[in-house]
Amino acid sequence: MVAASLLGIAAEARPVTREDAVRAAIHPVASVNDMQAWLARVPVTRDFPPDFAASLRGQAPAFVIEMSTEPECIPCADLWSKLSRLRGHYGWQVRTIGREEAMLRSGRLALPWVGHPIAWVRPISDPNRTVPIAIGTDHAPNIARNAYLAAKMLTGVRAAVGVRALSKFTGIVGMAPRPATIPRRN
Repeated sequence: MVAASLLGIAAEARPVTREDAVRAAIHPVASVNDMQAWLARVPVTRDFPPDFAASLRGQAPAFVIEMSTEPECIPCADLWSKLSRLRGHYGWQVRTIGREEAMLRSGRLALPWVGHPIAWVRPISDPNRTVPIAIGTDHAPNIARNAYLAAKMLTGVRAAVGVRALSKFTGIVGMAPRPATIPRRN
């Protein structure tokens, strides 16, 4: 019994690895109910700068939001619907990108690849300057505020100020499809 207690203490005392941190920050969901349960824990942005709406509308011609997605991904569909409303309200272009491009962008920014969805803002004229605004789905006000801040950062606001102001990413992502099992032959 003492040995079991010591093993428990040793396991708890080990340093946290990068993999532990990544797993703690990712919340794969398989149903709308799971997604809503995780979203219920996420604070909603309530304070916006006075120039928020005018800035988002004014910057719409210069920026695009691109997101990664995959079929049957519940958070992807949720994020897409929120981005579509943002597009209708503020006039921003919204596009999808493929898995390879999403992984490449994540790698350039030293973000762990967590799966779909991930959304980025970039200048229309420069595909290499991107700012992530959502890793996983999020509340619509948080996404809009992150798009506003990304546009500010891409037009000269000191990056550290913008990054600190971005809403924390939820990490609510779709479940990875299970690989098909191959029956064993005897």
